[in-house]
Amino acid sequence: MLFHTFCHVPSIGEKTERKIWQEGIFNWDDALTDPLFRKILPGNISDRAYSMVARSYEKIENKDIRFFNEKLHSFNRWRIFSHFRSEAVFLDIETSGLNPPNDYITVITLFDGKKIKTYIHGINMKDFIDDIFHYQIIITFNGKCFDLPFIERYFDIKLPHIHFDLRFMLKSMGLSGGLKVCEKSLGIDRGKLKGIDGYMAVLLWQKYLEGCTEALETLIAYNVEDTVNLEKLMVYYYNYRVSGLSFPYLVLEEPRKKIQISSRIYPEVIKEIRYEKLRFFKEREGLIW
Repeated sequence: MLFHTFCHVPSIGEKTERKIWQEGIFNWDDALTDPLFRKILPGNISDRAYSMVARSYEKIENKDIRFFNEKLHSFNRWRIFSHFRSEAVFLDIETSGLNPPNDYITVITLFDGKKIKTYIHGINMKDFIDDIFHYQIIITFNGKCFDLPFIERYFDIKLPHIHFDLRFMLKSMGLSGGLKVCEKSLGIDRGKLKGIDGYMAVLLWQKYLEGCTEALETLIAYNVEDTVNLEKLMVYYYNYRVSGLSFPYLVLEEPRKKIQISSRIYPEVIKEIRYEKLRFFKEREGLIW
């Protein structure tokens, strides 16, 4: 989509961009070879626009994603995704609770569309710091409010990455609620992990600390499922926006229906933590004496 984008050029907004497309200038090649491009724009803008389009090719070659991130309005930064997909990673974390510094990160999963890597507290968590800087774009759900601030405090680092937060992106197209609600709206089936939530993830970690390795495996599977499904949501959002711009041929292929997760899911462990969760909330409401 970037090659069809003109609204990153100063003084060209979405309205002018549409006018450019309507005149038959559909991409940067057209703009640089067809004299009509300069005629569409006012004289004081056309030279700068031509120069910016030529410069944009150089930025693409140099993988200067930040250039486009800074030039595009936040509402249009999704256009970056398809061209720089190899520079993007989907991220999700689980924690021991919601109150840092008393609580800490228990599990992190990174998924770049091909490889899944999981980091576990007390085992290989330090490897995350090196691995996350292999990417320029981080994609999360509610990461702006939760995952990224938690990570920066936990590791005492700053993440300079470009960040796409699907919570707010999906909300802009009418899909609101938590991750599981959005997944359900799009027909994503969680299989054996259906019904597990963030609170139950905390209980799984506590159960692991008590010596239940099956609880850790189930927690990892849950975290991986959260992370892998972000790709499906991102592609759905991207295709929705592309189709709205009259470029249906630019839609991305849907991700694989199911990705094999190496960690095993233990239904008996899930049953136990469901009971513990139910008991906790009943006690809090005074239904158990």
